[in-house]
Amino acid sequence: MRPTVAFVSALMLLATSACSGSNVTGTYTNANGSIVVDLKSGGTGSLTIAGESKPCTYTVDNAQVKLECDSDETVFDIHEDGSLTGPPDSFVGTLKKSG
Repeated sequence: MRPTVAFVSALMLLATSACSGSNVTGTYTNANGSIVVDLKSGGTGSLTIAGESKPCTYTVDNAQVKLECDSDETVFDIHEDGSLTGPPDSFVGTLKKSG
């Protein structure tokens, strides 16, 4: 019976992770449009700052998106309204999902 419980628990964890990841896909922009984060399915995306874009990868863990571009990692908090906020000591501010 124990292996069945472990298997079901693992399936539930995978389903939760898959749902969390799919909820964040989309394009996020700050108030003046100078910062754009584009999160695609499959953990890929891009970060554009002042028109300069670079490819990135991301993971979703609990209520955070960890975005890695080149060797730099930035952690964004995911809020109930679907917006993202960058680190408190950064200039990123709040990123709202478009469309």
